[in-house]
Amino acid sequence: MKKVPNRNQFSKILGLSLIAFLFFASPSIAQDEAAAAESTTTETAGGGDAKKGKALFNQNCAACHALNRKMTGPALQDVESRLAEDEGLDREWLYAWIKNSPGVIKSGDAYANKVYAEYNQAAMTAFPTLTNSDIDNILAYTAAPPPAAPAAAAGGAETASAGSGDASGVSNEIILGALVLVFGLLVIMLLLVNKTLQRIAQANGIVVEKEAAVKRTPIWKAFAQNQFLVLVTAIILLLGSAYFAYGWMMQVGVDQGYAPIQPIHYSHKIHAGDNKIECKYCHSSARVSKTSGIPSLNVCMNCHKSIYEYTGNPEGPSQDDLANGYTNEFYTGEIKKLYKAVGWDETNQKYTGESQPVEWVRIHNLPDFAYFNHSQHVSVAGVECQTCHGPVEEMEIMYQYAPLTMGWCIDCHRETNVKVEGNEYYEKIHAELSKKYGVENLTAAQLGGLECGKCHY
Repeated sequence: MKKVPNRNQFSKILGLSLIAFLFFASPSIAQDEAAAAESTTTETAGGGDAKKGKALFNQNCAACHALNRKMTGPALQDVESRLAEDEGLDREWLYAWIKNSPGVIKSGDAYANKVYAEYNQAAMTAFPTLTNSDIDNILAYTAAPPPAAPAAAAGGAETASAGSGDASGVSNEIILGALVLVFGLLVIMLLLVNKTLQRIAQANGIVVEKEAAVKRTPIWKAFAQNQFLVLVTAIILLLGSAYFAYGWMMQVGVDQGYAPIQPIHYSHKIHAGDNKIECKYCHSSARVSKTSGIPSLNVCMNCHKSIYEYTGNPEGPSQDDLANGYTNEFYTGEIKKLYKAVGWDETNQKYTGESQPVEWVRIHNLPDFAYFNHSQHVSVAGVECQTCHGPVEEMEIMYQYAPLTMGWCIDCHRETNVKVEGNEYYEKIHAELSKKYGVENLTAAQLGGLECGKCHY
């Protein structure tokens, strides 16, 4: 009988064709659906533009007013219709009130004085620069229906996604079903072809046998028999182990990259980055003290008495933020934690006196034998916070940016030029050094910044 090796080229070609077909024919199911269309119009019966009114509201009113809740001032949802029904006041009264509220109060207007007395005799800020058209837009925004709840919007999106198909209108389920059917037919064809070839071989007296396995020496045995290779490998392993052991020991006490989870999530990216809040507004003691200090919760409440929820960037959250769970609802929940800690009743806009301490986790911690003074660097030397703490305005979670080792500090003292302009003390030293040694740029090292007693005492 004739013997032939079992090399079924037809099966291989058919398998590769199947893979190529599935790769090019499969629909992009994971592709994001198109965003829902915006509302068709923003015009209201009063002639205002709600979209423009929202921008004006956020710019002029949002610090003291919300649409659906009382803050420093009353809630403004449907304010025009409520005033018309309850007090008989028209839009002309609102024009006068918004542009010059103290004047309306002094005129003896009953409702104006009622509001003035209700809110601790604090008159609303006058906005004489707002035109009647601007006020119309703001009132259109306050009269617009509230947006749908996030849960309902999410449910609607899921329903639309489940029922939607590709650009041709065919649903994803039909396409997947067709692909499964084609795959099943190809598998059946492959089995039938294989069975038919075996029958033809048997009818012609051809014995199909498997290729004899080639006996090979195991890799580990071949490696052990090569003494030179074993010696070189042992030397490389010893040197590599010594290198990594030295690197590990040199990192003892160095916490670069340390980013603990805090009891209340605080985003430097939002505060210092998006809102441009200066570092020293919260860490005010960095100007005059050895330490930068932990901001008290009262500093937070300077803004968050009025900012009770996070509405996010106009562009919307990034994909990274969504992947990490940093949604508007998440940030709003963290503001509620702040209220609970400080004892703030947001409904009645007053403190309850029931506060709770916040156990912040320290990030930067120098050894006790090292002395560092923030005021010397911030106020005298004019060093920017980012020099040591990195791009804080980009950090969602604060972490230790620099190694804060002695070598790192010494390198900074050697390379950083002292700002002598406007400082008579340094100007005098610079003049003497220039006269004696010809020094052009005065560094911290030349002022004794490398002496051991400067940092270790």
